[in-house]
Amino acid sequence: MTVREIRLFGDPVLKTVSEPVGPLDDRARALVTDLMDSVRLPGRAGVAASQIGVNLRAFSYNIDGVVGYIINPVMVEASGEPELVDEGCLSVPGLWFKTLRHPFARVTGIDLDGNEIELAGTGLMAQALQHETDHLDGLLYLDRLSKESRREAMRQVRESDWF
Repeated sequence: MTVREIRLFGDPVLKTVSEPVGPLDDRARALVTDLMDSVRLPGRAGVAASQIGVNLRAFSYNIDGVVGYIINPVMVEASGEPELVDEGCLSVPGLWFKTLRHPFARVTGIDLDGNEIELAGTGLMAQALQHETDHLDGLLYLDRLSKESRREAMRQVRESDWF
């Protein structure tokens, strides 16, 4: 089991748009294994490859006891009236802020065998799909906060013991 260290706010990889995963080879399999091992820890709903320092489009999820992954995800639908939901991030530990998220989301991508897969859901699944896809696009949830909330978040980041 390889639980990879989570990169923290300020690491440039978190602000970099991730590249598509190329051949579904041993390197891709190792990445998926590390993502799956890393998301299984308690309190983790998702881990994007960028959060473990890999600039490739893949993430794992752990929602309601269902653990899985997707390679080269594309957000194909985020619908419904956006709602403010409590959101945190492993890359910004200890901070939680109300973030606008759509109540439904759907992504498509592939598995390690090259088969097309679709992930969709409401609630925490919708939030995780949007959050993890944002990571792969070089965005943190802090980027989606209102001006006032972002100002407060940045103050808390500066005062944190991990920054």
